[in-house]
Amino acid sequence: MPILQASYKAPYFFRNGFVSTVYSGLIRKVKGVKQQRERITLSDGDFMDLDWSYGKEKSNKLIILLHGLEGNGQRPYITGTARLFNDNGIDAVAVNFRGCSGELNLKYRSYHSGATEDLDEVVNHISQSKQYTDIYIKGISLGANLALKYAGERNEIPEQIKAIVAVSVPCDLNGSAKELHKLKNILFHENFRRYLVRRLKQKQIQHPNNLSVETLNSIKTLNDFDEIYTSKAHGFKNALDYYTKSSSLQFIHSIKTPTLIINAINDSFLSPECYPVKAAKNNSNVFLEMPQHGGHVGFVTYNGCYYNEKRALEFVESL
Repeated sequence: MPILQASYKAPYFFRNGFVSTVYSGLIRKVKGVKQQRERITLSDGDFMDLDWSYGKEKSNKLIILLHGLEGNGQRPYITGTARLFNDNGIDAVAVNFRGCSGELNLKYRSYHSGATEDLDEVVNHISQSKQYTDIYIKGISLGANLALKYAGERNEIPEQIKAIVAVSVPCDLNGSAKELHKLKNILFHENFRRYLVRRLKQKQIQHPNNLSVETLNSIKTLNDFDEIYTSKAHGFKNALDYYTKSSSLQFIHSIKTPTLIINAINDSFLSPECYPVKAAKNNSNVFLEMPQHGGHVGFVTYNGCYYNEKRALEFVESL
């Protein structure tokens, strides 16, 4: 599919990728979303929490929202989309990945960029109700990689899923990991590392036989975290094996569901390989937008409704 011309024009101050990323992650507030929590039990005995919000009338349409690294269902980039879709008669469910809902999950494993088996369980759980004939999936960052991998790695996905929207996608995980370790991203790197290690300390107490205190204290980078914990806890040989097998880039050519990808050119988290131009051109189901500005999930507008949220609604309504 030809690459789409993005119409996004960032407000002057937010043309700086760092500013738009920090503002959107730390300062933006979204009000007016009332969520109801549902806990589901997974096939391995663990749990995940789903946060539901609804339009004014009963709807047969639903958007499933997937957060990013160390996110949750209350992050503004999630609730902003939920509010817009609810206002337009579409229900929303924000998925909290394992251990991200404010309560430590039960297993030593947690979530990662390629854990599509958990998304599959969520989709199957929702599909069983038969209420929703049209289901959309929107992922942000890590959640976007997860959504694309889910859509492309399977021969078939449930027919109720009508569209995928992926925003700020690190679809080449190894390339993105290298970018996050560069000096330009040191503040973001340290913030992510600190939160991940803090949670892993809780998990070490919960599962002392799986991880020693000494090994935990040796984690100085995100790559260390993936080498020591993510890969080992989820059945990969090492961090590189995890990045290679979990990257969605290799699956985009197989996507059969209408899919919109929005990656800003000035997103400092993304390597050149994270802009899947060739894959989009060779797959009529995939639409790729590459706005000049927007940083990482920082598509600020004057009216408070972010560009990626508006485009997600436009995209699903156009189908």
